[in-house]
Amino acid sequence: MKITKLEKGISLKRPLEGGNEEQIKVVRQVLSDVKVQGDAALRTYTEMWDGYVPKSLRVSEEEIQEAVSELDPQLYKDLAEAAENIRFYHEQQIRSGYRLELGEGSWLGQRVTALDAVGLYVPGGTAAYPSSVLMNVIPAQVAGGVKRIVITSPAGQKGKLPAGVLVAAHLLGIDEIYKVGGGAQAIAALAYGTETISPVDKITGPGNIYVALAKREVFGEVAIDMIAGPSEIAVLADDTAYPDEIAADLLSQAEHDPLACAILVTTSEQLAKKVAEEVEKQLLNLPRQEVARASIEKFGVIYVAETLADAVEAINSLAPEHLEIVTENAEALAEQIRHAGGIFIGRYSSEPVGDYFAGTNHVLPTNSTARFASGLNVDDFVKKSSIVYYSKKPGVTMHQKLHV
Repeated sequence: MKITKLEKGISLKRPLEGGNEEQIKVVRQVLSDVKVQGDAALRTYTEMWDGYVPKSLRVSEEEIQEAVSELDPQLYKDLAEAAENIRFYHEQQIRSGYRLELGEGSWLGQRVTALDAVGLYVPGGTAAYPSSVLMNVIPAQVAGGVKRIVITSPAGQKGKLPAGVLVAAHLLGIDEIYKVGGGAQAIAALAYGTETISPVDKITGPGNIYVALAKREVFGEVAIDMIAGPSEIAVLADDTAYPDEIAADLLSQAEHDPLACAILVTTSEQLAKKVAEEVEKQLLNLPRQEVARASIEKFGVIYVAETLADAVEAINSLAPEHLEIVTENAEALAEQIRHAGGIFIGRYSSEPVGDYFAGTNHVLPTNSTARFASGLNVDDFVKKSSIVYYSKKPGVTMHQKLHV
């Protein structure tokens, strides 16, 4: 990783990935084809990009049970425990409406209602994570009243979804799963509907640039969670941090995508040098070495700051998706962070633990959108209606009530 001095006032924000003209053209064509041709277009694009023709778009119960039987029992147990943690955390976010009595039978209120149907896109290939299923489905279930939760995901050339994805869905009682993915066609199916797939009200879940562009195009026809870009991690550390641990955490996100961003901001030149050495050392044994190296070489940087105050200012400017704080008095320092999707405090709160097991949601804002956006939560699966009821004698107005 390259090491550079953190100049005061510098912005670490990188350019927003908006897709090129050719990608946008492809996405719009796919959306149009699926809207007009329905299932036929889904089959055409599945054959074109995944290399097989699906006999059935929907995953059968037999396929789900086969996945359950072949999954490692320990992984099954881990998924079940993670699901419990995620559910418990998100249950604290449940909101109810309210009613304000004005007198004489009149009142004002707010009603919180769950969405009817939501669709989750789960990426495929080597980046197919069961955790994506847990993180998207559980908040929708906790919201209460979501009648239908649908999963779409690319099956690949063998026509099978990863066992972990199917088992995670099975654990949560989700059985409406479709072998549709690879990009824009899945988003089109969820937004417009086809002969086999009924449309939904909101689409959530990460994906490649084609998924991101498709979600942007259908927004308004349906709701979306966010336009997710490549993964990001920033680490704020001082000389109390362990270089091997910091390097491992930086690589935990770099291995996701060649476009992923891994940044260390530190006040210690010695730590900077040791982390750079550790990154190179650990890359040699990383299963996804090629992906991680591409990320580190293009988007991996170590900044050396003169003071922690300068480091905090730079982090707030970056507004990273994930932020680890590994310093003395890390908990107090975390109070100064205004912009970050998820904050992981101290040596024992590594980003992977939070992303996969602790219970917090790992669907987080990227590309510095943490300045104004939040991670996926229960509120994403409900809407709020205002209610006015005036009787013949409306009683006092709220203005009068507050200024008596």
